[in-house]
Amino acid sequence: MTYLDHAATTPMLEAALEAYVTTAREVGNASSLHAAGRSARRHVEEARERVAGVLGARPSEVIFTGGGTESDNLALKGIYWARRAADPARNRVVVSAVEHHAVLDPVEWLEQHESAVAGLLPVDATGRVDPGTLAAELDAYGEQTALVSVMWANNEVGTVQPIAELAKLAAERGVPLHTDAVQAVGQVPVDFAASGVSALTLTGHKLGGPAGVGALLLGRDVPCAPLLHGGGQERDVRSGTLDVAGIVAFAVAVEVAVGGQREYAARVATLRDDLAKRLVEVVPDVVCNGDLVDRLPGNAHFSFPGCEGDALLMLLDAQGIACSTGSACSAGVAQPSHVLLAMGADHDRARSSLRLSLGHTSTGRDVDALIEALPAAVERARRAGATRSARR
Repeated sequence: MTYLDHAATTPMLEAALEAYVTTAREVGNASSLHAAGRSARRHVEEARERVAGVLGARPSEVIFTGGGTESDNLALKGIYWARRAADPARNRVVVSAVEHHAVLDPVEWLEQHESAVAGLLPVDATGRVDPGTLAAELDAYGEQTALVSVMWANNEVGTVQPIAELAKLAAERGVPLHTDAVQAVGQVPVDFAASGVSALTLTGHKLGGPAGVGALLLGRDVPCAPLLHGGGQERDVRSGTLDVAGIVAFAVAVEVAVGGQREYAARVATLRDDLAKRLVEVVPDVVCNGDLVDRLPGNAHFSFPGCEGDALLMLLDAQGIACSTGSACSAGVAQPSHVLLAMGADHDRARSSLRLSLGHTSTGRDVDALIEALPAAVERARRAGATRSARR
């Protein structure tokens, strides 16, 4: 199989897998007082220190969770609840128009159930938030704003946001800024303290760790109400028995990915650039989406005029090539990508996209396989699209 969907999930790093297996053979609840429990607790605290050490955070700021979606929900709902409880006038949540649904859906839930008011930050044609737009938003509604959330890098088109500048603008106006950095950690330099953000989401399976474990980096001075109540683990912010083996493997993966980020980015970006160059040669009318410079090194995102993205995906899948569309699928019906629509694309372009994402196992052979299979797949997808249009 030619795997070009690393942005969805990437294979576990060997070091992380070994750490998981070794730790999983031990028994012990990290909340227990006996020797086995104390050993499990040591594993967790050592993992916490490792994650903090490579991401510019204090160990006490690392909250282990079940993954990116939980971390986003905890940040959005928890900070909103805490800030509104302290000041009922703060009922506004500001997010960018290109956020992952793990951010957009909690905001919608807060609107429906907690009387929150959502402020949506527009983006330019590359998917980038203009810091001036955030400044204007907070100048107008800063006293009513509970928090801001802008992703570090977009999961579809790969555009990297000016997070430090956005966080500075928010901090100057007394508003915490959360960032979903799920796609960024290990891909681009990420430093929690230097960025100035108040909360940061990351997850294991995007960077070579296990699925089902992640973290929220939460500043010590940032109030956050818990989503889960029970044992009071993780600063009483995230109750629940800790997955010790998963946390240890996650920490190893974070350490390896961040430590090797510069070399990884250079290698994968070279592959990505070769893929893009050759793809344009075999499909000349393809449209590249996202920022051409400030983007994730492994991300290549294209729209194929005249194609349905899901049809093209399945044709490539039949040739053993795994990638993803830029569209969501609801009840089996392809929907245009909300990210591309926010960037100003029309519905046809937003439905005709593919995301081709490379990772730590990618090689030139993967690029060769894609370029060999793509022209025929595009031709078939266009014929199918023309037939459907003729029947309408």
